[in-house]
Amino acid sequence: MRDIVTMACQECKRRNYSTTKNKKKTTERLEFSKYCRFCRKHTAHRESK
Repeated sequence: MRDIVTMACQECKRRNYSTTKNKKKTTERLEFSKYCRFCRKHTAHRESK
């Protein structure tokens, strides 16, 4: 049931993190505030394709 998804920074658009999510319970895209080592600050990271 759980699929691996990739998280991308919303400022520089680089894919930094990967996580898992339950596709049946969470149908919308995930969004977290995480540290981006390229921007060198905490930014919004959203699930990308």
